[in-house]
Amino acid sequence: MILAIDVGNTNIVLGCIDDQKVYFTERVSTDPAKTELEYAVAVKTVLELYNIRKEDITGAVISSVVPPLNGIFSSAINKLLNVKPIIVGPGVKNGLNILMDNPKQLGADLVVDAVAGIHEYGAPLIIVDMGTATTICVIDRNKNYIGGVIIPGVHVSLDSLTSKTSQLPKISLGHPKKVICTNTIDSMESGMVFGQASCLDGMIERMEAELGYPATVIATGGLAKIIVPHCKRKIILDDYLLLKGLKIIYDKNH
Repeated sequence: MILAIDVGNTNIVLGCIDDQKVYFTERVSTDPAKTELEYAVAVKTVLELYNIRKEDITGAVISSVVPPLNGIFSSAINKLLNVKPIIVGPGVKNGLNILMDNPKQLGADLVVDAVAGIHEYGAPLIIVDMGTATTICVIDRNKNYIGGVIIPGVHVSLDSLTSKTSQLPKISLGHPKKVICTNTIDSMESGMVFGQASCLDGMIERMEAELGYPATVIATGGLAKIIVPHCKRKIILDDYLLLKGLKIIYDKNH
């Protein structure tokens, strides 16, 4: 069993996984001000909640889009588990052929998603990851990572809307019952949820037109469960895509 960790801008996703199953997945807040000890305590608490013994964890792997936290989190895991984590990045084997202008600039989370997506679903593939930003990445029929788009995430858009207007309140997102609404809160929720769903449908349609053939579409990330059910396009939800990708990369480098 290994500990797989994805350090995002808003949350850190962690879970334990082996060749048979994912044992759990949880989120803790990303906070650059925290020390390695504080992160070690946070991870220890999560492991204890799921009755995972430290001695059962034989390795760890980290993907991160917050470089200042790489060393801190790596040290925290080493202190807690006495294992040195693999950090996804240059020099770490992933088996992905990246046809980008500068492959080194591609986010580690996108690399991991693509590795898992190809392994689980084949190609061609369109992968939607809904976090602080919504990313949509394209794998062509030859399993090449050919590019994608970055869209403001749902909560980023919502925070911008409420912070820049004097009369719009902060709201929580759920599943709106209809598009045309008769009060402010429902109208905001409808706009955010159906607007993002329509954006995904439209971008996927344009991407397939540019590719010249249809692709399997996968969605992951914290907000995918809220948005994807409202899409017209068939999209497969995979909550564990990133953890499975981290396990594959760990195995390639261990």
